[in-house]
Amino acid sequence: MCGIAGIVNHVDRVVDGSIERMIDHIHYRGPDGAGAIAFEQDGVALGHRRLSILDVSEAGRQPMSSADGRFWIVYNGEIYNYLEIRQVLEGLGHEFRTGTDTEVLLQAYIRWGAACLDRVMGMYAFAIWDRQEHELFAARDRLGIKPFYYVSTGAGLVFASEIKAILQVLPSPGVDVPLIDAYMEFGYVPGEHTLHRGVKRLLPGYWLKWKDGRLSVQAYWELDFNPDGEPDFHLAVDELRSRLEESMALHLRSDVPLGVFLSGGLDSSAVVAMLSPAVTQGLNTFSVAYDFGPQYDETSYAREVAGKFGAHHHEIYIGPKQFREFVPGFAWHMDEPVTEAAAISLYYVSRLARQHVTVCLSGEGSDELFGGYDFYVYNLAMDAIRGKLGGRVLSRMADLTGRSTRLAKASKYLRLASLPLPDRYRGISSYGSDAQAWLYAAELKTRIARDDGSSWRQFVAGLFERTERWNPLSRMLYFDTKTWLVDDLLIKADRMSMACSIELRVPFLDHRLVEFAAKLPAQFKIAGRKTKRILKEALADRLPERIVNRKKMGFPTPLEMMFRGELLDYARDTLLSSTAVDRGYFERAAIERMIEQHRTGRAAHHNRIWQLLVLEEWHRAFGY
Repeated sequence: MCGIAGIVNHVDRVVDGSIERMIDHIHYRGPDGAGAIAFEQDGVALGHRRLSILDVSEAGRQPMSSADGRFWIVYNGEIYNYLEIRQVLEGLGHEFRTGTDTEVLLQAYIRWGAACLDRVMGMYAFAIWDRQEHELFAARDRLGIKPFYYVSTGAGLVFASEIKAILQVLPSPGVDVPLIDAYMEFGYVPGEHTLHRGVKRLLPGYWLKWKDGRLSVQAYWELDFNPDGEPDFHLAVDELRSRLEESMALHLRSDVPLGVFLSGGLDSSAVVAMLSPAVTQGLNTFSVAYDFGPQYDETSYAREVAGKFGAHHHEIYIGPKQFREFVPGFAWHMDEPVTEAAAISLYYVSRLARQHVTVCLSGEGSDELFGGYDFYVYNLAMDAIRGKLGGRVLSRMADLTGRSTRLAKASKYLRLASLPLPDRYRGISSYGSDAQAWLYAAELKTRIARDDGSSWRQFVAGLFERTERWNPLSRMLYFDTKTWLVDDLLIKADRMSMACSIELRVPFLDHRLVEFAAKLPAQFKIAGRKTKRILKEALADRLPERIVNRKKMGFPTPLEMMFRGELLDYARDTLLSSTAVDRGYFERAAIERMIEQHRTGRAAHHNRIWQLLVLEEWHRAFGY
């Protein structure tokens, strides 16, 4: 795993020492080495930080060139089927100088161009400069496991694995203030835009080309959740086991020690269970928990799984002090404000893992493939009720029950059920449309209102338009794969592991496994109130029953308790500081009221308090 950066200047062809500043700023992504090259006559510079995983010799250094010096690549990721692709290329007459997947990717591009992306399996973000055609080609993996940010300017293009590297060579872009509305609704900003004004993400499954000042961006892969027919459930279970085993085997390819982040939940336990006995004997597993009682501690389950498979298990406990200490670092490493408190747990367990291994596997992505959240169950129930009674009847019932304080909760449920899915569903982390407007200051409301062509709203609407004929569960899973998974969970996974120089691999997101899971009928995933039905069936003979069927916890964070206790003063002092208030985003009185209601227990506003803290710490981390 690595960090990449690049500058293309087609106006004055001047490339100074900026590329070194860019890669030095993300040194933790690749502590094993750095490389940079500048082509003054092309106006191009490429940079790379290296975390050695495959062919750890000096032969694997980047930027790497083709034998004739025409093509140069900087690459971050792992191509898991690189040996198979190499064999094909050798059969076509290609010769190799290293044992790296980097060279395989470069040679594949030279042979097949953009079509090479149809052949590769893995996680990747890379850029290739063609000196003869004066063309830059870049691509990001299908699911967005690895990041790629860029800024297109009048002078050219700047790109990097992290935004902070881009900011080393461009004037401070400032905050795209209207997008704060998106952040407040989702806990992150979905789509291609970021809160750093003008800085974009290359979307998952897309490539870009830059030549002569012209930028083109195009999709090369799309996910289809529309089922093909009605397969046999038991045959599908057998095929799922086979595909999981194949994915795990590919994700084990490494020339350095590896381990597993093991929470004791179904997904991470599945990773361990699907590895071969030869691998699990002596495997290192890692867990983290808050020292706040059993509701925040899954370590007993993790120990049970590690013990069953003969793994060497390691644990770390953290509390409010460690949480608070890392909040500024969290905001800086994440690059974008993302309301993901579990990221701090992941940072500490990654730091623990780095003492023993360089690569870790995790269960990320399983919930979005197999329907692992209770929120899906609730929305399916609401869809069923709406189908029977109709939206108008439910809306009227909501009005009637809303007159009673005692029935307020029922009224809210009926109101949601009356809405069609695209108006009701905004993903796992969403607070719901306009749920945050009561906090907004007049200035922020005005700036949001002016942004009538809101890019993020168009992006969200497009996700539902594309899936109009699909079943409700497939529509939700597709939405979360394109938003929550890539813009929250995978950003968290990349940034927190890389902050500790750990490569994190996610075998559930092998794109062939993802495509298989997407095509399964909805009832194979959720049956009644049972989530992840087919995955649980596939693991029933490999894991203890209490692991397979226990309630999902997912790195629980005691925010509610901490913001009534040890972190109350920190929250109050930060959010009510003149620095925060003077930004003009939120009403001071509303913030005071929210904190006081939470302190006294009249309401639970811990998630919203945390969201505002992350936004403020992000502003401070980047000098906005």
